[in-house]
Amino acid sequence: MKKSVLKVENLSVHYKTDSDQVLAVESVSFSLEEGSCLGIIGESGSGKTSAAMAIMGLLSKKAEISGQVCYYDRELDGLSEQEWQQYRWKKIAMVFQNGLDVLNPVLTVQEQIYECLRRHTKLSKQEAKDRVAGLLEMTGLDPDWGKNYPHQLSGGMRQRVLIAMALSCDPEVLLVDEPTSALDAVAKDEIITLLAKLNKERRLAMLVVSHEIPVIMKLTSKVAVMYAGHIVEEGITKDVIKNPQHPYTRGLLYSAPSLNPYRDLWGIPGETGVSKKEQCCFYGRCNQKLELCRTKAPLLEYVWVERKVACNQGGIVTLLQGQGICKNYEFKGETVKACANCEIKIRSGEIVALIGESGSGKTTLASILAGISLADEGEVRFLGDRVQGNNFTSRIKGIQMVFQDPFSAVNEHLTVGQAVREPLDILRLGSKEERRMAVLKALQDVQLPRDELFLDRRCHRLSGGQRQRVAIARSLVMEPKLLIADEISSMLDSSTQANVLRLLKGLQNSLGFSMLYVTHDLALARKIADRVYVMQKGRIIEHGTIADVFSSPKEKYTCKLVQMMI
Repeated sequence: MKKSVLKVENLSVHYKTDSDQVLAVESVSFSLEEGSCLGIIGESGSGKTSAAMAIMGLLSKKAEISGQVCYYDRELDGLSEQEWQQYRWKKIAMVFQNGLDVLNPVLTVQEQIYECLRRHTKLSKQEAKDRVAGLLEMTGLDPDWGKNYPHQLSGGMRQRVLIAMALSCDPEVLLVDEPTSALDAVAKDEIITLLAKLNKERRLAMLVVSHEIPVIMKLTSKVAVMYAGHIVEEGITKDVIKNPQHPYTRGLLYSAPSLNPYRDLWGIPGETGVSKKEQCCFYGRCNQKLELCRTKAPLLEYVWVERKVACNQGGIVTLLQGQGICKNYEFKGETVKACANCEIKIRSGEIVALIGESGSGKTTLASILAGISLADEGEVRFLGDRVQGNNFTSRIKGIQMVFQDPFSAVNEHLTVGQAVREPLDILRLGSKEERRMAVLKALQDVQLPRDELFLDRRCHRLSGGQRQRVAIARSLVMEPKLLIADEISSMLDSSTQANVLRLLKGLQNSLGFSMLYVTHDLALARKIADRVYVMQKGRIIEHGTIADVFSSPKEKYTCKLVQMMI
């Protein structure tokens, strides 16, 4: 087992203000071995840079730092500034972001690197000058550029200078803070290639702090995800990127255009707030929070080998799961297999598309999942409990289904208010005023008028798009955790279709419910869904992420569908 070059245990950073303390880092722990590279990702303000600066001992006196930082077996916390000089730059160095802010504008590049060598080494003047030229060459710059001032260099060139300065004293640990922010694509790739080369050839232990997922994917073997000062997930980089287990990690990855070339991008709803110490730091923005999360801060614990998650539910929960579902119909003396041993899983907060041509069994499977139809074999479970009849469609925070035809899905003789309120009336949920307020909120969510004139309008007087929105509002009054949408846009014109789907995706993102989107339109599925199941002749023949299935389908039928879409 390799010995840790750098070990951080329970590192906390609090900034003192005139009236309060601001938590920047809370009980963060990790270690770096020789030649290893750990990434830290998170939104701006998550505490990434504060953690790196605390390790370097560079935070101001207004910061209260606790915990332990060790270089091999030597504890660095509590060192005097003079003692720090034996470790800073010589043993542990940092590549800062934004060269124009960090580099001295009145000194040439070579003068600044030379000054670093003069202060921290015993090299002669000539040796130091030769070392400066060698460092510039090593980082891909012609030594002649050393005669220039920082503002005369491009952003990528300044970043190379900062790397050269950090490497000037041959450190064993390199902390890299946002190495490619504000750089163009070519410069980004050059810097990433350079850092990867240095990590490999010099066996540097590297900590890479970045909000850019491609940088982390290319440079690191392990990654820690930070939110509001806490590490909420940790694991092997490729595994975390492919299969995130914390709702925050998933939100970060879903917001990355490089990972989601097909879909519209939606950020994590809300802003990073100040959480109470006794509650989950992600409580205010989580789509699967429990009442427990208000009073109990989760620990960062293993959920399986080499994966840690800080979540009271052990990570993203499986909301609905169908196993071994079979359904046959008799037609003109023949048995038609509508569903044949179908398996499907929908997790909290995600959109799953069920695609296939007409007659493939999609609507039958969706009806069974909702409890509207009864399977011949197999079972469906919602949050671990078996779906039987309407036991989950007749309750708040259960399952709701929006059907294909907006004209037959809603009784045309009802008023808008009656149609939206009907599920609450049938189940006698809430008082009359509470039902009225729920109807108004649902109409507001689907961007329909809420005045009395519209509430009293008969549904047969609505357009197709309005009636479909009423059908969606009718489902939303039940505050579903899972919404099953069966071909809801197939009877709408393209403009209305786009408006309804954008509205529905926005609602799903903001309200946090999961959705099963049933469609034969692959382009729409690619635009709206996170994962996809492909159905043919009653069987699910392929499933995976949208990017995987659409970019490299494994089944001939899926290939045919994708080719027809192009």
